[in-house]
Amino acid sequence: MTHRTTITLDDESFTFLNTIAGDNRSAYINELLKHQRENYLKQSLLKANQEESQDPDYQSVLNEWDITMYDGLNNESI
Repeated sequence: MTHRTTITLDDESFTFLNTIAGDNRSAYINELLKHQRENYLKQSLLKANQEESQDPDYQSVLNEWDITMYDGLNNESI
């Protein structure tokens, strides 16, 4: 599915877009937005991981899993 939208660009941005995108400005803008979305998601995950690493309750739960992870397994099973 595609959607149409109208955006306003200043002269310098419009000239740059025409220069860099050629005949398909929509494809170029779509690609830029895809990359920005990927960057946003990566940054969001990084931030969440950093917050978890600072959360003492979360670290306690991880420690409990580390302790119990190999319960009942001998070295040959690992």
